[in-house]
Amino acid sequence: MQVKKKNMMLLLAVILTFVMVLSGCGNSADNKQNNNGSEAQGGSQKEEERSDEQVTIKYYNWDNEATADSTRALLDEFEQENPNIKVEHVVLVPGNSVEMLKKLDFLISSGEAIDVISVPSLGAVVERAARGALEPLNAFYEKDGLVPEDEYLVNPKIDDQYYGMQFTTGYQLVLLNKDALDEAGLPVPTYGWTWDDYREYAKKLTKGEGVDKRYGSYFHTWELYMNPPAQTVMRDPFRYEDGTTNYSDPTFKYFFQLRKDMETIDKSAKTYADVLAAKLNYRTEFFNEEAAMILTGSWMIPDPGNQEQYPHDFVTAFAPVPLPPANAQPKDYEGGKYFVGGGHLTMGATSKHKDASFKLMRFLTTVESDHRTEFSGWKKADPNPILDRLTGDNKEMYDLDSLKNTLFGDDIAYLDASKVLTTFGSQLGKIQADGFSKFMLGDESVDEIQKWMVEEATKVIEENTK
Repeated sequence: MQVKKKNMMLLLAVILTFVMVLSGCGNSADNKQNNNGSEAQGGSQKEEERSDEQVTIKYYNWDNEATADSTRALLDEFEQENPNIKVEHVVLVPGNSVEMLKKLDFLISSGEAIDVISVPSLGAVVERAARGALEPLNAFYEKDGLVPEDEYLVNPKIDDQYYGMQFTTGYQLVLLNKDALDEAGLPVPTYGWTWDDYREYAKKLTKGEGVDKRYGSYFHTWELYMNPPAQTVMRDPFRYEDGTTNYSDPTFKYFFQLRKDMETIDKSAKTYADVLAAKLNYRTEFFNEEAAMILTGSWMIPDPGNQEQYPHDFVTAFAPVPLPPANAQPKDYEGGKYFVGGGHLTMGATSKHKDASFKLMRFLTTVESDHRTEFSGWKKADPNPILDRLTGDNKEMYDLDSLKNTLFGDDIAYLDASKVLTTFGSQLGKIQADGFSKFMLGDESVDEIQKWMVEEATKVIEENTK
């Protein structure tokens, strides 16, 4: 009996231990479940804390002293709307976009984390995107349910990847001395006038002789004035959409000859040689009434009202850029749609705060603030407040109706971005400049010059696209 009793007690002890182990396992499972619940809840809180966490991003541009104040005011507005994002404004090279890009490229090559960059042109965007320096924006657009083509006038793309968000828009237009037009009995030109019409206007607006002569037109030394159709009604100023050089285009032969004829036959424009030798200032030529018309950009809109810097007593009218006539329209001509330039905001591929960077990009490109000083690239923006600020207090110096019709008339439409990626535009631009100079300053025929330009440009394109 004692043995049995002893065995029974041993059995009870084993059973009790087993029950305690099961109980412990149950408690462990319950505890694990509770801990998991706490961890999940804590993880959610931690995630929420991360979204509330303060981050600092950098915004790079080339502001000068005047524009830096406006930029800082815009960034302050953004920070008020997004209290968890601070923005450091980094001016790489004040007032010089070319040098700014050089410094930016150095920072990129050194591996610095780059958040948001203001880039001055479409070409500068695609060049850096092609090198892998920029972050594609597709995923961010999709997350917010945005279609870039519905948002911005121009959308830089490589292989269906978006890399730039249009920040500013720069328009080409013609400034005209309205008093001179009235004197000559000429109406303010409207959309659809051609370069043949421009030549006739220049003849009729030319007046006087010698030092008192007022020329009908002034052409500066930039690429814009060597063949405006290539710069204003073609998607890419150097290449067709099939990638070949557009220097074979009829617009080059047409406009080179037009320029020379206006100088040598009509004598309605100062010679290219004189412009180069005297290093003339295009603003001075127009506001000092040395010339009655000038092809330029929307950056000159504030100037007629700036009496302190450009004193004059005539009203300035505006006209859209003339279109090529029927016998000189470019290949793949899109019915008079204009190329539109402007700056873009981009995101560095090395950014550690990409969501915050995208928020800043969308804010800066879409905000309609009193601190904006340039036309927006956002299709839904109201341009009138900007136009009102640009024309300032001396609105009597403007033919405002012609300005509004030039920029925003019903007939005005703009080209999409080119599908051609030209990262060697400076090489092609030099060929054009050399060819133009050889023609304007020498005796070679326009056909010989065009043939040389095509051959040289083809070599460059082949070398860079192997």
